[in-house]
Amino acid sequence: MIERCSNRVANLAHFLTRNAKRWPDQPAIVWEDQTWSWQNLDHRVSALCSALSSEFGIGKGNRMLVQAQNSHQMIEIMLAAFRLGAVWVPCNFRQAPGETAYAAEKSRATILLCDAEYAAQAEAVAAARPDLSGIVTIGESAFGVSYEALLEKHAGARVANAEVVHNDPCWFFFTSGSTGRPKAVVLTHGQIGFVVVNYMADLLPGTSESDASLVIAPLSHGAGLQLIAQLSCGSAHILMPKGGFRPHDAFQLIERHKVSNMFTVPTIVKRLVEDPAVDQFDHSSLRHLIYAGAPMYREDQKRALETLGPVLVQYYGLGEVTGNITVLRPDEHSVDDGPNAKVGTCGVERTGIEVSIQDETGKILGPNETGEVCVVGSAVCAGYLDDDGANAKSFRNGWFRTGDIGHLDEQRYLYLTGRASDMYISGGSNVYPKEVEEILLTHPAISEVAILGIPDPQWGEVGLAVCVKETGQQTDAAELSAFLKDKITRYKMPVRYLFIEEMPTSAYGKITKKLVREFLTEKGLL
Repeated sequence: MIERCSNRVANLAHFLTRNAKRWPDQPAIVWEDQTWSWQNLDHRVSALCSALSSEFGIGKGNRMLVQAQNSHQMIEIMLAAFRLGAVWVPCNFRQAPGETAYAAEKSRATILLCDAEYAAQAEAVAAARPDLSGIVTIGESAFGVSYEALLEKHAGARVANAEVVHNDPCWFFFTSGSTGRPKAVVLTHGQIGFVVVNYMADLLPGTSESDASLVIAPLSHGAGLQLIAQLSCGSAHILMPKGGFRPHDAFQLIERHKVSNMFTVPTIVKRLVEDPAVDQFDHSSLRHLIYAGAPMYREDQKRALETLGPVLVQYYGLGEVTGNITVLRPDEHSVDDGPNAKVGTCGVERTGIEVSIQDETGKILGPNETGEVCVVGSAVCAGYLDDDGANAKSFRNGWFRTGDIGHLDEQRYLYLTGRASDMYISGGSNVYPKEVEEILLTHPAISEVAILGIPDPQWGEVGLAVCVKETGQQTDAAELSAFLKDKITRYKMPVRYLFIEEMPTSAYGKITKKLVREFLTEKGLL
């Protein structure tokens, strides 16, 4: 038996080091009217590393809290954290001061780097972490050191990548907090190194330094992973202009830069294909439109396929498994609802991943039996930061428990019924809203729908269907009830219908039952 002498792995920032040598003058980042080459990006990251280490004492293991919108600086901060062996701790850019302070406390942040507009968040972090080594702001501010001034001061510095081992943390990924306060998922250099290989093999095969990727979603979450993966092949990254997402801008950039891939969520895909701009610009360069983060309803999926062609790639995953559970490739998407179509599936296991369906006791169930989706593989996180209770609950017999409910068919295609937390019990029977939502979305007057379980004195809980109508369309509760009558079992039918103008979404464009419930409560509608 040969014993392994070391579990050292490549530092993720080595991708940048290599790209700067292989393609020094090719574009790494394009944002509005500026372009940063790989060599330029490498030099700026080294200058930032020099500033952070010499002026703030940041080194291996220190936690770098970041609250910023997408920018070239956001990418530089991530790569500097990796290069130093520090931990990148990005926050949702829309979160409130108290939430940022919580992230600072939970991560034991050493430094805060933020956009200059987040003065209130910076004040809250400084109060929560009195031993903070400093605050650096992207843009001039009265409360922090200027980011660009630091880089100018340290221009010309060259910093080597820190030595790292497999389990050295590189990213604390905060969950969306669908139940309770967000948890910090610990992602490591070795784990993400595996995910990069998996990502390129399963989601973006054939992608190279000749390709360009459009960055739509916040880099603090899934879009950050997509960017790290493509560091491995040297693709350029095109950032959306400031001022919020506009489909017209997206299609204009796709045409101008011959964008071949992008990552987003189903609600943004829906906005893209329904916007007139889809017919005004050439999007024939697009090969992979990856969508994840929430279910994509079948009617929206079909419209996207008809509009954009066979470019959809679905992945299912969680932050705890680095998005790395299943994939449904472009050739497996179909407009046809015939007997050979895999309608409703989120695909098959990704390379190096094993999925099982388990009951409440941990027993592994057979094909077409419904239970909790559980996962093993090198993409599974190292656990939750300083949270023994959450770790004990989420890991069982070596399997990570996703909290999602579904089944595998005979060919190991995975079908999700919904989140365990979305289920409600009506008259003693379990109801998973996704099935009913899919049917309601086939009604021509319904654009979006979310079904919640609400208390009922007779049945315990009943369904409330929160609906958004298609523009120019009319319907009511009686019509929708009649529409569902012969399509689903009576106990699954919503008892109440509520029509709103727009569905609340997270900073990442996701519609969650938690957000919908909070919105209705705030408006006095629940």
